[in-house]
Amino acid sequence: MLRTLIIEDEVNAQEALQKLIENHCDHVKIISLANTVKSGINDIKVHNPDLVLLDIKLSDGSGFDILKLIDSSNIHVIFTTAYNEFAIKAFKFSAIDYLLKPIDIDEFKDAIDKVVIAQDQKNTQKKLDVFLENINNISKEVKKIVLKTNDSIHLVNVNDILRCQSDGNYTYFYFTNQAPVLVSKNLKEYYEMLKDYQFFRPHQSHIVNINYIKKYHKLDGGYLILQDKSTIPVATRKRDELMKIFETL
Repeated sequence: MLRTLIIEDEVNAQEALQKLIENHCDHVKIISLANTVKSGINDIKVHNPDLVLLDIKLSDGSGFDILKLIDSSNIHVIFTTAYNEFAIKAFKFSAIDYLLKPIDIDEFKDAIDKVVIAQDQKNTQKKLDVFLENINNISKEVKKIVLKTNDSIHLVNVNDILRCQSDGNYTYFYFTNQAPVLVSKNLKEYYEMLKDYQFFRPHQSHIVNINYIKKYHKLDGGYLILQDKSTIPVATRKRDELMKIFETL
């Protein structure tokens, strides 16, 4: 049974979460309701919940303020939010679960199921740490990304990613400073996350960090040579886009 605390300052949203849990989550028990940063922190300390459903915007601050002031090493957190673009990007980079309002029933059930099957609490703390670092730099670029493999979790500086390569529904990450990592998400998902941070997709199976391109060969269909001496094909339809990138460097 997941002992759950809801921290939400909108009565309608709070009631909606309660109904979702009552109607669809037999393995979740609501132990307390809070509607401010102050009451949320107090309830976490008093009840020590397994799961916190945490609204981003509260009347006396934000859900981020709560995370900065508590020990979240033994707590799973699912954010609920109606906004904003950067926060959503920070969630994705940090592999943190979030639900967009109005909350979809299936997405809610999936998020709860992830918590139920989660075994390594330390991973939760690592992801929250990365998220807080990224969200604190809201006026800057996201600095870190969380990559989860079957047996570990990697906290990686985005600038250290040299390239990514598709392997079916998996993606290989290659770095400037460590061994490759295989992650169980497809390349398209990561391109959507990385494309605003100097990453280019020259081919359907590859993403490259523009900063590590050493040479472009036009012969044999066209290919890039990167800092690690790897050769990456360039699709015909991507050549014009690549030329425009070179013009801006």
